[in-house]
Amino acid sequence: MQRVALVTGGASGIGRACAKKLTSQNVKVVIVDIDSDKGNEVAASLDGSFVRADLSQRSDCQLAVSETLKRYGQLDILINDAGFQHIDPIADFPEDTWDKMLAVMLTAPFLLTKYAWPYLIKSEGGRIVNIGSVHSLTASPFKIGYVSAKHGLVGLTKVVALEGGEHGLTCNAICPAYVRTPLVQKQIAEQSRTLGISPEEVEQKVFLAKTVIKKLLEPEDVANYVAFLCSPEAWGITGSVQAIDMAWTAH
Repeated sequence: MQRVALVTGGASGIGRACAKKLTSQNVKVVIVDIDSDKGNEVAASLDGSFVRADLSQRSDCQLAVSETLKRYGQLDILINDAGFQHIDPIADFPEDTWDKMLAVMLTAPFLLTKYAWPYLIKSEGGRIVNIGSVHSLTASPFKIGYVSAKHGLVGLTKVVALEGGEHGLTCNAICPAYVRTPLVQKQIAEQSRTLGISPEEVEQKVFLAKTVIKKLLEPEDVANYVAFLCSPEAWGITGSVQAIDMAWTAH
């Protein structure tokens, strides 16, 4: 039987790469994103479906799951990837941005897991993969909202794994270093202008300063790992935090 995956943040970057990889493995994919134009484009290219949802809203989290079930009658895989970054010192960090970051990157994965739970259990081999970050494991200044949400996601992952194990449901977190997504490309360009150095120097001196392999990850690198964790071969891997950080956290 063909499995069905719900991928949040699936219109671009890591989410899009995950959707594409899963489709190549005969998984029917539902793209969930706030960007209708790109979301519909990706879904059409993969013969999947698109659901527009603002995951900072509880009702839209429920909509994402209910629409998936309405269209396909099952849900076997949940990939929680949606998110964003905001850079500011604590004293200047906007309180409404804090609220939205935690809503999208921590509360939404919880709600999606809760709403999808009975169907993932029914799958008898359900898979949840939460896309964390190296900042799930360590911290950097000026990223208080992002770091807090990504640390919380690791705790959520472990609890879900403990409760889902008896049903054959696995839940894992992947924690990559910087990935060459549109968001990171934008940050590189901004820092290039601010620091007065080339984008290549920004990559090497800023984004890769703490890694031992001086190369940005590509979205496909993360997607390949996601696909493995969603496979039957990964049945015994659950509650784990899989770092793809070029030894950033080995220091």
